[in-house]
Order: sequence, then C-alpha cells, then structure tokens
Amino acid sequence: MRIGISVITHTGQNIWENGLGQNVIFLAELFQRLPFVQSVLLIDVGDQGVMPAQVDLGARNLRLMRAHEATDEVDVIVEMGGALDLEWLDLMRARGKKVVFYCCGQPYVSLAEPAIFWKPAHAPRPDRCDEVWYLPKDAAFAPMMRLLHRCDVYEAPFIWHPQFVQQRALEVEALGRRYGYAAREPVADAAGDGARRGLRVAIFEPNISVVKTSSIPMLVCDEAYRADTRSVEAMHVLNTLHLKDHLTMLHFANSLDLVQQHKATFYGRHDIVGFMAQHADAIVAHQWQNEQNYSYLDALYGDYPLIHNSPWLKEAGYYYHGFDAREGALQLQRAAGGHASGLDDYRARSQQVFAAVDPFNQRNLDAYAARLLHLCRDAVFSPYTSRL
Repeated sequence: MRIGISVITHTGQNIWENGLGQNVIFLAELFQRLPFVQSVLLIDVGDQGVMPAQVDLGARNLRLMRAHEATDEVDVIVEMGGALDLEWLDLMRARGKKVVFYCCGQPYVSLAEPAIFWKPAHAPRPDRCDEVWYLPKDAAFAPMMRLLHRCDVYEAPFIWHPQFVQQRALEVEALGRRYGYAAREPVADAAGDGARRGLRVAIFEPNISVVKTSSIPMLVCDEAYRADTRSVEAMHVLNTLHLKDHLTMLHFANSLDLVQQHKATFYGRHDIVGFMAQHADAIVAHQWQNEQNYSYLDALYGDYPLIHNSPWLKEAGYYYHGFDAREGALQLQRAAGGHASGLDDYRARSQQVFAAVDPFNQRNLDAYAARLLHLCRDAVFSPYTSRL
C-alpha cells in the first residue's frame, strides 16, 4: 500500500504556526511503521515546493510532490493538511484508489463561522471521499459529518510526539535559554523575608475562532490576582495584536485589575517553546468543544503548570470545568502555591498522557492499521503489498 498525505506550503511557513503541520508528520511516520505500507509521501497543495525548515524530509524518508506527480505513486490519499484538486480526486477514485478526508479542525465551526462572520473559507465538494476520519474530540459531530459527506465516518486516535518540542528546545538552549519549568527564587519583602514569586502566565489561544479565545483565561488570571496578588506576577496574552483596536477587547481588557495595574502585556504570535523559555512559567488555556490540542502537550512536556478545561486531560495539569473562571482561578492559585513541591506527581500524570498518544505505541499502530485495511477492503490493489 502506498499512501499520500496532503500538506500546504506557503511563504514564511513554520512548523509551529499550527498543530496540523506537525500532525501530518506524526501520521506519516506512523504509517511508515505498518508492515503492509510500502511508501508514504506528502502531496503539496501550496506554492513553495518545500517543507518548513524544521522538517527534514530526507531524514524521515519522505518525499514531497505535486498531485499530478503522485498520480501513479499512491493507492490511498489522505486529505489532511490542505484541500486537494477535485478533478484529480475524482480521477483517482475512478482508478480504484481510496480517498480519506481526515478532519482535524473542529468541523462545526469550520462549517458555520465562515458564513456567519463572512470569513474567507475553502468549501470543497463534500462527497469527494470514500471515508471521513475524525478525532475523539469531535465525536459529537460524527452524525453531522456522515450526512454532509454522504459516506461512513470513523474515529481515529489522537497522536502526538515531542520531537518538535525537543528540537526547538535545543535551539533555544543554544541561545542560552532553557525550556522547562523551574521554581524561581523568592524575593525579599518589606520585612526582609523571602516572599513567594507569583506565576508569569502565558495565554496562547489563537483568537481566530470562538473555540479557542483568551477571554476566559484572562478572567481566570484576574480573579486569581484579585483573590491573592501574590499568585500572578504577570499576564502575557498572545495572538491579540489583531484585536488591539477592537472596542469590545479594549473595554474588556481595561476592566481587569491586571491591566489597570500594568501587569498585562499583549503580543502577536510566538512559538510556545521560545516564549516560555524567556517570559513565562505557567499557561492558562480554554477551549470550547475542542479539547485535544498540541499546545497542552507541549506545555506538559515542559512540566509547566497548565490550567485548562479539557475533559480529555482531566487527570493531568490543573483542570477546571467548562467556563468556570473562578474554579480556574482557584487552580491557578493552587499551582502558584504548590507546583514545585508536587512536580514529581505532576510529571508522572503527564507521562501517562504521552504514552497514550505516542504514534508508535502498539495500540495506535493497530488502530490505524485497522482503519486502512477496512478502507481498502474492496480495493483493486492489494492492501497487503509487502513493504520495500
């Protein structure tokens, strides 16, 4: 079996701009471990013809080519990192090849928000594929996807690997910085005694969709600060420069004590490793029906306190429910007071998560093998072709 996975290249690309680019690489490496997979390649639907600098294709035994070049090179096509040409997909299916749409983004907002908010979007013909695969976080939308795409839909395991975090950590280490939580030395108070340092909190929500915004995390930080000014030393809100002149954002931000007392800073986009190594030692996150995010795992890998509302990660980090900012503030205060002393237990719980999402653990390998063999059960080519 020969597999092609779509990717999109563009000017100024970086593997840290979103989780999808990394997900493509993890899936490709997983497929390469399956005994009946002969080859895996990436199908470029962008305009650069090269992958981001952080992705060494040669070291990963991957090739990058355009769709027309891949016509005789693939048996299974996974539309994942970019939309493929419909005429080419129709041709490939007519030739007996199999096409999967792997839906990684939250499918409901992808359908609703562009129309409601007049956002630019790409809307390919829904019935272009043989199957749809979705992540566990989107199980509630399976019936919607089944009707929309007029084919069977199946859940596929969520996978993640620390290779890109490790690579970026080495880069910042070469610049004299270190990625990873470290308790900070106390500062002398008015009496000359050592006072606990508050957490420097970073908020990484992208603020381009209602599923992941900084609103609740900002309230969490402010409520924690109002309850105990020692809990938060600074609040760094990223991905907000495009909102800085919006009246709603201005009124909201200016209502917060942290802003009024000049303890809040607003930024554009930064990668989590580079930013945390320089400016922060905790992360507050919030999602709405989008509970599996790579940024959470990146934070846990660095042992940073992660205050989050993801039920999927309920046993790791510091969990608060739904939109309960007050509960989130209590968890932030808990992290400020006891994270250093409870680090061994925190790390152990994180390791359990990493083991579950490892692309190369046998359970995940078996699950994807089963998905591929089911997809190709009536294919004209043999799904059991020996790997070269």
